[in-house]
Amino acid sequence: MRILMITPYPPSPIRVRALHLLRGLAQRGHTLHLLCPVHNQAEARDLESLRPICAEIVGVPTHRSAALAACLRALPTSLPLQAAYELQPALVAAARAAIIGGNFDVVHIEHLRAAQVALAATAGLPAAPPLLLDAVDCISLLFERALRGSPALGPRLIAMLDLARTRRYEADYAAHFAGVVVTSPEDAWAIETLRAQRGAPSRSAPQVVANGVDLAYFAPRHCPRDPATVIFSGKMSYHANHAAALFLLAEIMPRVWRDHPEVNVIIAGAQPAPQIRAFARDPRVVVTGYVPDLRPFLARATLAVAPMRYGVGIQNKVLEAMASGTPVITSRQTTQALTALPGRDLLVAEGASDFAQQMIALLANPQHCRDLSNHACQYVARHHSWAASVATLENCYAHAIQSKWMLI
Repeated sequence: MRILMITPYPPSPIRVRALHLLRGLAQRGHTLHLLCPVHNQAEARDLESLRPICAEIVGVPTHRSAALAACLRALPTSLPLQAAYELQPALVAAARAAIIGGNFDVVHIEHLRAAQVALAATAGLPAAPPLLLDAVDCISLLFERALRGSPALGPRLIAMLDLARTRRYEADYAAHFAGVVVTSPEDAWAIETLRAQRGAPSRSAPQVVANGVDLAYFAPRHCPRDPATVIFSGKMSYHANHAAALFLLAEIMPRVWRDHPEVNVIIAGAQPAPQIRAFARDPRVVVTGYVPDLRPFLARATLAVAPMRYGVGIQNKVLEAMASGTPVITSRQTTQALTALPGRDLLVAEGASDFAQQMIALLANPQHCRDLSNHACQYVARHHSWAASVATLENCYAHAIQSKWMLI
């Protein structure tokens, strides 16, 4: 197939979903064209690295100020700010030109942030290839949980401002896209529930294309682990990760340190806020910022924690730790997107006291750590290969093409 992929940022080792779907599709012989905005030199380098697997790459230079202006224009309308964020004339024009001249079998759009770009680019065209939206997550579900669970005012204000309009927009996905895919059954259920509540047309329920793990890259390393080191990883500028890191450092670790002051913590991920960096004044806390390779940190850690206060979809940090053989303790909500068995493949905790108790117990039980490590590796290998996800995505493409739906 000839596939145009429109993303709201260049696929990269941080934005792993689009990166691995592109790689998998290329390996299966599809011709790929990629179009996305480019905000800085680092993103430009990420884009250049994809040229070996893409027949054509179009990066449209843009600036954060343009995104802010787009959001301000959307404020008095019903368009969600997330959908308006990349709705800029140059990007829409580039997408329209690519669609008109590309003879594509399908257009793959990633995330709500790119959805309106594709709809604007195809508006008024007499015929166009089917649009398949990889929504990734249900954003209105994320906003609902941010309202209840975020300790920061900013994410709650954004959620309050954008929740109602995002619900309406996601409810209408089926009216505008030939297919919709998400990372988890919970997100599929949430989007389908919104559609039913709104009474919107039902053409096809959202399909699940789970996130995978690069099993060769995140293979376990057979080297000694630290006796008492805990790791939490993820892009720290993401508000749900910031909330989890703050929960770990401010509420969980003091309970652990009360009886076990020797335990160390690694917070690994790009763009940690000053509030998180401040904890590194304690010599037991390392806040790395961006790291080009997470594997040495996962290999060193005794265990990984993901104490998410809220979130949606699949947590890549959990899958990557499990694939690396690092025992995981996570929030129950995180397991909603997985078929992993609590107690065998990972451990589940709720609340600061429960997290602390389970961390202390696991640090004191090397055999339990080894058992969790072995079962976690087996689980990820069985259920989260990118090859299987790409094969499922191909079936979604085929359904969208066969339906021959016209763009609205």
